[in-house]
Amino acid sequence: MHKPVVSFVAPSGTGKTTLLEKVIVALKARGVRVGAIKHDAHRFEIDHPGKDSYRFTHAGADTTVITSSETLALVKRHAASPSPEELIAAYFEDVDLVLVEGFKRSTLPKIEVHRRAGEARLICRGEYHDPALLAVASDEPLQLDVPVLDLNNPAQVAEFIIKRVVQGMAA
Repeated sequence: MHKPVVSFVAPSGTGKTTLLEKVIVALKARGVRVGAIKHDAHRFEIDHPGKDSYRFTHAGADTTVITSSETLALVKRHAASPSPEELIAAYFEDVDLVLVEGFKRSTLPKIEVHRRAGEARLICRGEYHDPALLAVASDEPLQLDVPVLDLNNPAQVAEFIIKRVVQGMAA
């Protein structure tokens, strides 16, 4: 079974994370179990020098799990970043929907975030016409071949995702 997934794409600084945060709250209020993946094009550390788990990883452990009564974190070394599909298959069995930030060149269904004050050209309707584009969340009216959602109305974006992606896959 394929998991419902939507990737939010936009240039850096457009407000993807802020919109996703609000959409997650709106989806949770509707009873949707949500998973999230953040693609980071840069190197990052989620653990801190001096902590035991950091020491395990830097000693050479290929996989380190940090767990408590409420949370779990996994640090796994790899030669190349796994695809979003691989991540979803491995880690998101227990959710209804996965929201992804990034992976703009993937074949995942996408909502592009657009701001009047930002880049004028859209990623998915610029030089490259992405057939996976479902909608654009914008703070200005646009004439497109996909729905334009109100960037400042995360409940509307959440409702679109439920109807188009979650219920659409069930149909």
